[in-house]
Amino acid sequence: MSEPTDQFNRPLRDLRISVTDRCNFRCPYCMPKEVFGAGYAFLRDPQLMKFDELTRIVRAFQTLGVEKVRLTGGEPLVRADVPDLIKALKQELGVRDVALTTNGWLLEKLAPALKDAGLDRLNVSLDSLDETTAGRMNGLGFSPARVLRGIDAAAELGLPVKVNMVVQRGVNDAEIPALCEYFRARGHPLRFIEFMDVGNTNHWSRDQVVPAKEIVDRIHARWPLEPVGPAYRGEVAARYRYRDGHGEVGFIGSVTEPFCKDCHRARLSADGKLYTCLFSSLGWDVLGCLRAGADDAELGQFLARIWRGRADRYSDERADLLTKGEVRAKIEMSYIGG
Repeated sequence: MSEPTDQFNRPLRDLRISVTDRCNFRCPYCMPKEVFGAGYAFLRDPQLMKFDELTRIVRAFQTLGVEKVRLTGGEPLVRADVPDLIKALKQELGVRDVALTTNGWLLEKLAPALKDAGLDRLNVSLDSLDETTAGRMNGLGFSPARVLRGIDAAAELGLPVKVNMVVQRGVNDAEIPALCEYFRARGHPLRFIEFMDVGNTNHWSRDQVVPAKEIVDRIHARWPLEPVGPAYRGEVAARYRYRDGHGEVGFIGSVTEPFCKDCHRARLSADGKLYTCLFSSLGWDVLGCLRAGADDAELGQFLARIWRGRADRYSDERADLLTKGEVRAKIEMSYIGG
């Protein structure tokens, strides 16, 4: 099958898979506890993609050009078979690049299994080093110390680790220098992510967005930076290196510096629905297609039709929509990952 492109001639290269909608944190910008608390109806096992269904779907995506797979959640490490899934993606399917995004709470224990499975790289979400602020941002008062131990455990095994910080003005933006200093000393790249209006429950406000350029300027004033070109087509982070040689930082400016024009990503929810944008409201039922009896060729054709019809560019359109007062219902981040 020829590799499809969408309505803006964008190919499909990256697939992000939510392997569970459950999480052991309640971060207000993703899974606020007032919404996802006791009594919330998480997906039941029959609704979730089974192991063999996941691998079949990934194989179909490979025929369309997917080369990179990232496992997300919820929190992917609460799903017990994630190391086995990574091993299958690497050894059976031959996926070139398999990554995982985690909050790090279970990482210290599971890092050896992830390494043995063949995981290529890790992103760990950490929004603060301060006990109080970290507890506020994970929603449950958890200390960042356990996450830091998980990062160290993974690094000691040779797993490349990047650290993701969602920045909110007046919440944790004052702690940008502390994270820079800590991870400069340990050689882990930091990724600063603008607070995004994903989903409908995170109380997003433009006033809490710290523009990527402002973060660059703040860091540059203390540790001079110089830009680094993208490592590959479609890289979402604008990368900079420290001039003193102590690593690099990256900035994901989806709100103030959209990158829709070169977005190659598809997202698969834990119940097997395909979302062609992080800000989508409509998901295509890939798992339903598979369970209805589609063979591998039919599954690939189904996915190709969806991608060819894709015309998403929400981040490019956001400013106009906000000016007009238009509000779109969007899928929750906890449902399809970041």
